[in-house]
Amino acid sequence: MSYRKTIQLICGIAGGSAALVCAAADSRGYFGEQHGEAATRWSRFSVLRAAQPAWTPANPTPAPTGHAWDFNWDKRDPSVVANGKKKEKKSEDLSSEQDNSKPKATRNILLIRHSQYNLSGNTDKERILTPLGREQAELTGQRLAALGLKYDVLIHSSMSRATETAHIISKHLPGVELVSCDLLREGAPIEPVPPVSHWKPEAVQYHEDGARIEAAFRRYIHRANPEQKEDSYEIIVCHANVIRYFVCRALQFPPEGWLRIGLNNGSITWLTIRPSGRVALRTLGDAGFMPPDKLTRT
Repeated sequence: MSYRKTIQLICGIAGGSAALVCAAADSRGYFGEQHGEAATRWSRFSVLRAAQPAWTPANPTPAPTGHAWDFNWDKRDPSVVANGKKKEKKSEDLSSEQDNSKPKATRNILLIRHSQYNLSGNTDKERILTPLGREQAELTGQRLAALGLKYDVLIHSSMSRATETAHIISKHLPGVELVSCDLLREGAPIEPVPPVSHWKPEAVQYHEDGARIEAAFRRYIHRANPEQKEDSYEIIVCHANVIRYFVCRALQFPPEGWLRIGLNNGSITWLTIRPSGRVALRTLGDAGFMPPDKLTRT
């Protein structure tokens, strides 16, 4: 069998999965080796496949490895609420009440990471935006305005860098209410997996920050209330750790994986929450509206 045909056969066996194919014939040194070396080291073909669920010809697609979607993740599933009321009031007809309790609108949450700031500041008040950071905030504000959406509110972390970013953005969105929130301050949401060597907060920081950031998630990331009739667009200006944790929690991914995600300063992450409780990630860390020389992650 020719070398080329053998390679084609191996690629076919690999089934389209990511693979590294190392090959050599007994009688040829395709890797620049002499005949003896090739015969010894490459007498057979080796296929190193990327880690993935088991694959067989009878099952060409990987089996799901996660849990089923929890539609009551925000404790607002109307069917669950109605079942609870039926147990308490078995004699009453709750059909109309159940219809009224169903969410009808979609919530769009646009999470903005603050712009570049002064890393050498000793206190929060000194950690203000750099000149480049102010440019980034202007670009983000322009981008949000260009989307042409009817924004309902602009909520921001009470930390200086997020507050300054939000105020610059608000100049491009006249009439949108500004709200400050301490829950959105930066912190250590949960110990990351895998761990990293360059950042190791004390256990007490995870304990305190994690509870606060989880409280922020529960306050802001949920399906619409039944009283909301129209779709909403809400902007939240905060921090990379908070946004990454929110994304993992909202998508029901393991929250300890938050540090595997990277976000540019001034980037836009867009979550959509349907009345059914389904959540979609429309964009993650979008900063394509910025010139390359304006991109930073500090």
